[in-house]
Parts: sequence; structure tokens; C-alpha cells
Amino acid sequence: MRVLTILFALGLTLSAQLKELKPGFNLFSPQQDIQLGKEAAVEVEKSMPVVKNEELTAYLSRIGGRLAKSKHAGTFPFSFTAINDKSINAFALPGGPIFVHTGLISALDNESQLAGVLAHEMSHVALRHGTNQATKANLLQLGAALASSGLGGDSMLSKLGQIGVGLGAQSVLLKYSRNAETEADLNGARIMNEVGYNPVQMAQFFQKLEAEGQKDNSKLANFLSDHPTPGNRVAYVEDQNRYLPKTQYSEIDSGALPRIKNIVASLPPPPPPKAAARPAGN
Repeated sequence: MRVLTILFALGLTLSAQLKELKPGFNLFSPQQDIQLGKEAAVEVEKSMPVVKNEELTAYLSRIGGRLAKSKHAGTFPFSFTAINDKSINAFALPGGPIFVHTGLISALDNESQLAGVLAHEMSHVALRHGTNQATKANLLQLGAALASSGLGGDSMLSKLGQIGVGLGAQSVLLKYSRNAETEADLNGARIMNEVGYNPVQMAQFFQKLEAEGQKDNSKLANFLSDHPTPGNRVAYVEDQNRYLPKTQYSEIDSGALPRIKNIVASLPPPPPPKAAARPAGN
């Protein structure tokens, strides 16, 4: 009995060390997040060069599917798509669609780093950062726009566009605060740890990109703008790891990444951007 009491008390202590992460104030419902994400994903696929390669899509989906089993990922219907773009970036739309630039895939050292990027973006979805930002920025106009979306054949995206909430480079749906980045790092680390990926790989990859950006940000400009560094990511992810349940880390197929990089390298140059506004990423 004494041992059980000690273990119970230890569990409470560890839980107390983990800051609770939950969505902030939001006028959107989770279902509206999903609807908005679906509509926005259609626009992304019209304006950006989506890669139609079964092996690459299956690779992203396999890793994302493993991450989605974590309770920290929430219950949104995630999808994973590659964009033929040599810049290093990834972005998530509300409700679940996640897009990864081929330039980011080329920069990866291992599968765990990709899992870290996906877990970070999935955390923005689960914590509903995009629609929380839109709520704070457009509080007075948003209620009427949401109430009327779908009426008269107008999509939610078009209604939001009328009050200035769109998919352009400065969209509040796609640009996050340093606090949101910290939350996505911490929640992403919890997702990774729960399904068996080493969370430190995520922090180390982001810091690697930040260091490279200081030397040459020609391919990292959007990433550095949309992922404002919240400080020493490795330090606070490692600090949180001390309070996470111990688990064995492993990758699904550590030998697959070289094949995926070869697919990316063999893609034809992407076409010039179309006239529609391109999401900058988050």
C-alpha cells in the first residue's frame, strides 16, 4: 500500500510539472474549423504545385497516421500533402490539412525530424491556433460572417475574405505568435513521445534551420517569418521530457528517407506561381 501511495504521489507531481495546453477563446466551432480547412485546401491545390506521387504521399501519411494515434493530436481528420517548392516550409490549415514543401523534405536528416515537423503542425490544428488568431483579430465582424456562411451559396472562406481573413502571406490563419510556437513545440513533443518518436529531434531540426537561416535565408524566409523562434527549443523540450512517460523510441522505416529524397530530387521544376494568393505557411 505504501508503494502504491508513493507511485500515486509521484504521478501527481509529474502531472503538475506539465503545463496544460488547450485551445484559447474561439468563435469557430471545431466543425467550422474542419469546413474552413477543406475549403482552403481546395484553394491551395489550385494555386500551388501539389506533388502527385503515391510513394511520397503514402510516406507522409504513414508517419502522420502514427502521430495521429496520440491523444494530444485531438480528433481532427488530418491529411498530408507535399508541395513542389524548394523553399523550406510546412503549414497547417484549420481542421487538419497539412502541407509540406519538398525543400523541407530535402533538408531532413532522419524520419524523426519529419515526425517532429508534422507533430508541430498537427499541434497548431489540435490547439486551434489559426481560428483563435482569427477570432482575436476580427472579433466584432466574425460572428456575423460565421452565422451567414453557407447561406446564399457562399463558402465560409469567401465570407471570411469579405472581412479580410484570407489565405495570403499575412493571413492570421497562417501566422502564429511565439507563444503559439512554444505550445506547438511542447504539444508536438508530447505527441511524439506518446507514439515512440524522440521529441528532441523536432527541436534540434528547428534550431538547425534557424542557424542555417542566419547564414542564408533565401530558402528559409517564409519559415523564419511564420515560425518565430520562441527561444532555446532544445532546452525546454528536454526539460519537459523529464516529466513525460518513459518510452522506447523507434522509426517506422529509417531506410525510406533516402528513397523519398530521390523522388523529390527527380521532380521537374515547379511552375511559376499562379495569380491566386499563396499561403506562406505557419
